[in-house]
Amino acid sequence: MMKKIDETNKAIIKQLCDGRKAYSAIAEELSITENTVRARVNKLIDEGVLQISGLVDPECIPGLQVVMMGVKLKTLDLERKAQEFAQLRGVISAAVVTGRYDLIVQLILSEDEGLSLLDFFKHELVKVSEILEVETFVVYQSHNFRIPYIL
Repeated sequence: MMKKIDETNKAIIKQLCDGRKAYSAIAEELSITENTVRARVNKLIDEGVLQISGLVDPECIPGLQVVMMGVKLKTLDLERKAQEFAQLRGVISAAVVTGRYDLIVQLILSEDEGLSLLDFFKHELVKVSEILEVETFVVYQSHNFRIPYIL
């Protein structure tokens, strides 16, 4: 469900690109009170609009591999399938998309953590039924790309 975000909330979210920024500094920057910032951030978090988390540059962690995967399905129940993919080990995100694939799934893999691409296919992907086709895209280099470290 889409939630309307007013200009103040948008400004607060922009200030939180550094999730460690103090509410007092955000309040001063936006000319509002610290309590207003705190209350709005808490409400955005409670509503599921905002999540403050640490992200890493995958190129800075040895052994880490990011893979994008295009998935064609035998079913049109795309939302349910995206939710199934999202539960698999190594999956960062699963999105319903337009185009030649039904889903784009983003993976984080590490042989050091016991999850190679082959392991993902053998032990995780087999948990999802009604897959027609999968194409993988290994990310060799990225720019301004940060991911949650979930392994």
